Amino acid sequence: MNSANEERHRILQMVEQGQLSAAEAARLLDALSADPRPIERSQARLVRIRVTDLPSQRLKASVAIPVSLINVGLRLGARLAPQLSGSALEELIRSVERGTTGLLLEWQDLEEGERIEIVIE
Repeated sequence: MNSANEERHRILQMVEQGQLSAAEAARLLDALSADPRPIERSQARLVRIRVTDLPSQRLKASVAIPVSLINVGLRLGARLAPQLSGSALEELIRSVERGTTGLLLEWQDLEEGERIEIVIE
């Protein structure tokens, strides 16, 4: 399965699991089909968002989003984590655009018992 098909499959799985609405999935699918040119290997970076349960240290979710979809992905993430909005969100987007790699953001939601990490691969 090629990369675009894998991404489409992941988006559809997220809808099936209730992690994305149909409208959000449609925007992501539109963004995937917006530029059908192959991505050069050096540009094929991913943003990975990981959610870990603090008490058990078990991985609850891990989503990989192509860097080309970072605006949509982070804005969706901001809905799940309100502290990731406004200037904090814009700074994350600028960091990605500058080519930053590695751990971009990590925070703990003690009320939900979760650790959230955003990593650029």
